[in-house]
Amino acid sequence: MPRILPNMTDIYALTDSRLSLGRPLDFVAGALLDAGVKILQYREKKKKKGEMLQECLLLRRMTRAAGACFIVNDHIDLALLVDADGVHIGQEDIPVAQARRLLGADKIIGLSTHSPEQALAARACGADYIGVGPIFATQTKEDVCAPVGYSYLDWVVAEQPLPFVAIGGIKEHNIASIAAHGAECCALVSALVGAQDIGASVQAVRQAMGQGRAAWQNQQEKQA
Repeated sequence: MPRILPNMTDIYALTDSRLSLGRPLDFVAGALLDAGVKILQYREKKKKKGEMLQECLLLRRMTRAAGACFIVNDHIDLALLVDADGVHIGQEDIPVAQARRLLGADKIIGLSTHSPEQALAARACGADYIGVGPIFATQTKEDVCAPVGYSYLDWVVAEQPLPFVAIGGIKEHNIASIAAHGAECCALVSALVGAQDIGASVQAVRQAMGQGRAAWQNQQEKQA
């Protein structure tokens, strides 16, 4: 069965229990899915594998019921055990070609990239989509590289055909500027899971993204 890529034109949400205000995963994920989020990535760095497996099983059930795409960060074994839709891996994780051997042809593989050279390599090795960033400085991930700013994002928009998600320090107050540079899909962590009202935050972020997209479209029309 061929893999089906998610529609990468909206919010890409990531979990982080450290930022979720003490609320359980089912509450946070339920609020995101109820708000219409269609891509949810499980990213937990400090938990034991047994607990992570149980949480991934929970999210697999919830995302399947909501018709959402479920991605597991880094852990190919967990993705296989729970029949996730795919994985997202970094530059220092198992290479895409080897991940594909383990996952098979029907699973999605996303790869974090930080430069044009890495984006070109991602396409050549068979990644299905790429992460572009970190656009801004971020505190939600350890050992992260320096922010790439808008220059790499602009190159990706203009030069490479793979679907992509902009990531890194993205909040409600700056997401419009990212959309105004041509990004259609943006990843958020603390701005969503750390919000008092997750559903309201999703809607506010979407509204800001819409304003940025309108600016981008106006710019393209003027240049046409």
